[in-house]
Amino acid sequence: MSQIPEIARADWMTTQDYAYARLRHAILLGALRPGTALTFRGLAQRLSLSPTPIREAMRRLSSENAIEVLGNRRLQVPLMTLARFEELVQLRITLETHAAERAFPYVSEMEIAALTALDTEMDAAIEARDLDALTQLNQAFHKRLYSLNPQAPVMPLIESLWLQLGPFQRQVIEHIDSINVIDRHKEMLAAMRARDLAALLAALEGDIRDGSIRAGRQMLLRAAQIPD
Repeated sequence: MSQIPEIARADWMTTQDYAYARLRHAILLGALRPGTALTFRGLAQRLSLSPTPIREAMRRLSSENAIEVLGNRRLQVPLMTLARFEELVQLRITLETHAAERAFPYVSEMEIAALTALDTEMDAAIEARDLDALTQLNQAFHKRLYSLNPQAPVMPLIESLWLQLGPFQRQVIEHIDSINVIDRHKEMLAAMRARDLAALLAALEGDIRDGSIRAGRQMLLRAAQIPD
């Protein structure tokens, strides 16, 4: 089994909360690869916990489609197929452009400065090829933007999509030389400064479609022996 990264345990976290948060974090980062077989006992040993909180954590992750229950108490990180990938990407575009449009009235100069700082940190992570930091910063950038809307019930749905794509996307970015061809985040920031909603949504859609998404599609097409 792949390494499960450590996370800080907040004072309010129960053992079940901690197990869920740590496993969820590992899936978002792609630390658990597609097809990885999982067992309650094995996870309990890796996290130095009893099987009971692991069962509850896996139940929650299964409800988010991040873990697949195969029967006979067998679990795995779902494999990615081309059809599932295309559906998840289209759902990301639909939900995230909706979230950005709803958040747009709440964009302030202070928030643009905070998002710019995250983008600068992403540039440094790309330069250092720190894929864990890059993944976390990218999610933080998008989540901060969408969460500007004080009524943002869409975020759990978006994060469920990130969970489902995370393991495969990490597999993809480890095998591509150039992570960003066009820096769509800078386009998004420019659109926010100009108060241009249409440009923001176009840049966001480009950000979702480009880079690792395009490379992931090509990888799945090759695996299915379908011409690009």
